[in-house]
Amino acid sequence: MITSNLLADLKAILPVDQVEEKGSQSDLLGNSGEIVVYPKTEQEIESVLKYANDNGKKVTIAGMGTKRGFGGLDPQTDILLSLEMYKGVNEHTVGDMTLTVKTGTTFKELQEYLAQHQQMIALDPAWPEHATIGGIIAANDSGPKRLGYGSARDLVIGLRVVYPDGNVIRSGGKVVKNVAGYDMNKLFIGSMGTLGVISEVTLKLRPIPKYQSLVLLSFPDGDLKKVRAFAIQLLDSMMEPIALELLNPSISKALTGNENYTLAISFEDVQSSVLYQEEFVKQNQPANTNLQILAEKEAQSIWDDFYKLAPNGLNTQQGEITEAALKIGVKNLDVLQVIKASQLLEEANNLTVFAHGGLGHGLCQVILKGASEDVMSAIESLKQSVKELGGYVVVKHLPLSLRQTTNVWGEKPAHFFLLDGIKTKVDPKRTLNHKRFVGGI
Repeated sequence: MITSNLLADLKAILPVDQVEEKGSQSDLLGNSGEIVVYPKTEQEIESVLKYANDNGKKVTIAGMGTKRGFGGLDPQTDILLSLEMYKGVNEHTVGDMTLTVKTGTTFKELQEYLAQHQQMIALDPAWPEHATIGGIIAANDSGPKRLGYGSARDLVIGLRVVYPDGNVIRSGGKVVKNVAGYDMNKLFIGSMGTLGVISEVTLKLRPIPKYQSLVLLSFPDGDLKKVRAFAIQLLDSMMEPIALELLNPSISKALTGNENYTLAISFEDVQSSVLYQEEFVKQNQPANTNLQILAEKEAQSIWDDFYKLAPNGLNTQQGEITEAALKIGVKNLDVLQVIKASQLLEEANNLTVFAHGGLGHGLCQVILKGASEDVMSAIESLKQSVKELGGYVVVKHLPLSLRQTTNVWGEKPAHFFLLDGIKTKVDPKRTLNHKRFVGGI
């Protein structure tokens, strides 16, 4: 009866074809809803949130669903607010290189649109054909090219956010030189949708590079001291790699066929600059290493395959193999120790481990596949190893039943009272993405 009343109420708010009843269904990843709504306008988002807030209903926010396994302890809430029909470009100022867009638009759709104007968004998230720009920003997602591109925090210049009570606020603006007051954008970027629904985002763009290449430097002898020495030499030089990513042997084999530790070095610029930087790598290539240079389409093909390695929350089928994905942050050269520890876990357990990390920014991604008990044991082992390095571990993907047995965000930080205070002020009824963020916020 409760579901029937909720369904009737939501159909009174939205067109009937934008409301779908799911009922009580078990789901591998959780973060679903008894009723799914598909708003197409900001006003419809406002109406749904106001209704939920006024009537004590819980709301889960989703784009296409690629991050369904990221945080959250509830199998389902009352309402799943899906933004997959809320998409499109609102404003594109080509000369100023800014873009204002609805947040249900997928990253690939945006890049294809911008390519017509020789522009792009300088981010490289996983599963770009499915990941929405809103989800990328809410999770502060980024990839290996963060070294040259920065993160979402560096690209967002303005947001429109619908608060849980239905009120709409704007932070930032639509011009790059916007320096007045506090940078409120950063409050919402990475907050996992716990403070409001991002309905519109304004981003600064950059030109599509004239030329790109990918240098693959593999180390058959597995000597990570040699990797470290070369990475320091490159980072201390005048070269400007867009990515300097260390791949463990398993991920290197999957992408290139070579089962060795491999440095993936990406260069993007005018052709003469890229060729000059390639020559630097050739001239300083360590002994007993193998060098392969891929240009343009070949380089892009490797990256396209790379972005499909991470677990995708759209895959909710239960199977014998458990998948997990970890985001690990350490001092940049401590990445070597994280990748080595990950490789040892693969060798000591019946696991497949894909691990990579940026030697210029210190962020690592570790993907684990195997029996659930082996995966959980590996996660705990990595948490301990990273703690000794003074870093952090966030579990970005894990089935719901396992998320409920471990702390996917790690221990509460010293500033947790500030995070909880902001949540209490903005969303006192805990309407949005309940228990999806740090400390069960």
